[in-house]
Amino acid sequence: MNDCELCTPAEVLFETPLAYVRAEGSAQSKGHVIVVPKRHVASFFEMTAEEQAGLLELLNRAQRSLQALHKPDGYNVVINVGKSAGQSRMHVHAHLIPRYGAGG
Repeated sequence: MNDCELCTPAEVLFETPLAYVRAEGSAQSKGHVIVVPKRHVASFFEMTAEEQAGLLELLNRAQRSLQALHKPDGYNVVINVGKSAGQSRMHVHAHLIPRYGAGG
């Protein structure tokens, strides 16, 4: 899909043959990243089991990296599926959003 910004990995932090991690352009907090399958697919539920496993593998790797680098107090993991659920880019991606307490 030529008009899909997520089909062309840019500023990749980590990747595997099936997925990649990059910083989120509209970050909600310091360290906010997205994990994206390389194949253009709109829904998490349309991904193959192998693609889902690859996405989760990178989600865990990104969390370990963020924990070491920024030491957040918690995380939100978000996958919006469908426009009514808030999905604005029709290429599935998982948000990993670090959250910081009042002192951080």
